[in-house]
Amino acid sequence: MFEASVEATFSAAHQVRLPDGSLEPIHGHDWHVTATFTSEYLDESGFVVDFIAAERRLKEVANKLHHTSLNECPMMGSKNPTAEIVAQVIFDQLSQDEALSPTLQRVCITEAPGCSATYVLER
Repeated sequence: MFEASVEATFSAAHQVRLPDGSLEPIHGHDWHVTATFTSEYLDESGFVVDFIAAERRLKEVANKLHHTSLNECPMMGSKNPTAEIVAQVIFDQLSQDEALSPTLQRVCITEAPGCSATYVLER
């Protein structure tokens, strides 16, 4: 099995809705996102994924989140902006790209050092 990853960063604020319905105080992070692509086979050029295309698309997605409040960002809809859900939303955005979708395996988001969440596609 082969893996290839691309990374991007963005700065955004969020206010997570807690189980009791209250909201955390609004706060921001410098989010780090890693998209990982996997395949048992390499393409005719020897790639799992085209790094340039994958990095470009991940940066496009990250730029839509950059300098926003995730609670108000259209891409997030009305979802509670936990790290887990941010990872899933980014995964969903990337998977819309037909060139990336076949090998996209997971998106890991780090909101602070030591605090990360990953969305993994079960194949």
